[in-house]
Amino acid sequence: MKKSLFGLLVLILIANKSFAQNTTAEKEVIQLSHQKWQWMSDKNVDKLTPLFDDKSVFVHMGGSWGKTQEINVIKSGGIHYKKADVHEVSVNIIGDTAILLSKITLLAVVGGNEVTNPFIVTEVYIKNSNGWKLGSLSFTKLMTPGQ
Repeated sequence: MKKSLFGLLVLILIANKSFAQNTTAEKEVIQLSHQKWQWMSDKNVDKLTPLFDDKSVFVHMGGSWGKTQEINVIKSGGIHYKKADVHEVSVNIIGDTAILLSKITLLAVVGGNEVTNPFIVTEVYIKNSNGWKLGSLSFTKLMTPGQ
């Protein structure tokens, strides 16, 4: 009986520790996403370059491309992510991968025109020895802002 209770206690402690790690990882990824939006708004490619994995992909309404083109688009102002109003965020951690979904309203300047669009954004982060790296950023336009 004592062994069973001890085993149950150990299992509960391991489960709690595991839950706390996921909560910490989720908070890290949410904070990193928040910083990323600010760096994109500021056109801070010095911060974004090490965040974006070399094999990262970016999916926009007008096409998809890799890290180099995304950095160049931000740097040149081809797309200026002026302000992302984040309405909802959720994170799922699967091993060393975090999938962050957010519902946003994005104010941007695209081709010299200021536009506002409602999106669901999917961000995929991969954890390595240097921390979290962005592997994918995809925008899905919502048909109406209230969706």
